[in-house]
Formats: sequence, C-alpha cells, structure tokens
Amino acid sequence: MSATSQPQRSPGSRASRPLRVLVAKPGLDGHDRGALVVARALRDAGMEAIYTGLRRTPEQIVEAALQEDVDAIGVSVLSGAHGHLIGRILELLREREMDDVAVFVGGIIPDRDVPTLLEMGVVAVFQPGASTTKIVELLRERLKPS
Repeated sequence: MSATSQPQRSPGSRASRPLRVLVAKPGLDGHDRGALVVARALRDAGMEAIYTGLRRTPEQIVEAALQEDVDAIGVSVLSGAHGHLIGRILELLREREMDDVAVFVGGIIPDRDVPTLLEMGVVAVFQPGASTTKIVELLRERLKPS
C-alpha cells in the first residue's frame, strides 16, 4: 500500500467505549498461557481484549491493532527476541501514525533489558509473577480519557 492509501484510524472517543487492548504473541514462541491469563483479566475488568494467536509477525500485530482500533498492545515474549520484536512493532506504529497506542510487554524479560525497552517507548514491562491487577491499573491510568 502507498502511504496515501493506508487505512486511517478512527478518532473514536475512549470515554464512550471500553478500552480495547490487543494481546499479541510475536515470533516463534509457542507458549501463550500468560497472554491468555492477561487477556482474561482485561475482559474481567471490562476491557475489550483481542488475542492475535501464536507466532505473529510485528507487521501482523500492527495491522491487527489498526483494524481493531485498539488503545494498547500487550506483547508477550518468552523467546529472548523482545528487543528486536518490540523495536519493530514500535517502528511500525510510528510509520502508521499510531503513536497514541500504548505498548506494554510481559514475559521473560531480563532486568538489564527493562530500561532499554522503556527508553524505546514501552509504557511498562511486566516480568514473571506480575499481578494482573497491576496491568489493569496501569492501562486504566495510562489510557483514561482526557
């Protein structure tokens, strides 16, 4: 698609609808239990959670985020490829002028990589043992209507 023919996001008001969150599993990682737990917690909290399924590319994730008009993307990575995958997702969001979509990350993320991910633009990193309540609270605070 050329830049002029790319689909545009709707300017929908967050105040008039539940928060919409895409939960994504990029790369070759085949374990999605944590992602499914997070998606369920988001639904239980009244949000709309859209799960992409396993082994999605960054391009597929950003396209789904555009099509679903989400407010946030939660990315679950256990494979160790989080730096590359998250970097590409953030790059594609910028290219699509979707900078307002918050990206949070969960999974096996070494402590040493957390500051780098935050500097890249991730709003939060949730490591093993993180509370789903904290994820819900972060999204509500971060995405509350202006």
